Amino acid sequence: MTAPQTDTAPASSTDRTATTAEPLASAARWLRVCTLADLDVERGSAVLLGEDQLALFRLADGTIVATDNRDPYSGAQVMSRGIVGSRGEVPTVASPMFKQVFDLRTGHCLDTKGKEPASLHLWPLLVRGHEVYVLHGGTW
Repeated sequence: MTAPQTDTAPASSTDRTATTAEPLASAARWLRVCTLADLDVERGSAVLLGEDQLALFRLADGTIVATDNRDPYSGAQVMSRGIVGSRGEVPTVASPMFKQVFDLRTGHCLDTKGKEPASLHLWPLLVRGHEVYVLHGGTW
């Protein structure tokens, strides 16, 4: 992957492929993390932004999703190696560690395997042209 680059211009809502809540802190900025060509369909890619490790997924319908790379159950930085799939119309990723399945639209765990509920953090992102940006540095 290429090194992240800062993007200072806010994007319109039509640029967004996937998003979560808007940031509350003004310190957040859009960072270019890769191009669409860098992402394989239904395969994860790991991205390091400072101390934050993210997992990017390109779904079969073209949607791009950014989550924490940290598995909430094991604590290991492995979600980019998870198995991408679906449950009905819900896009999912299964942890490669203990096989918990997470909804890629919300981050909620769909199959806790008998553990307490946990969620993957989703990162706001946008696609502008062929470049993928992640909102980084704020509190949301």
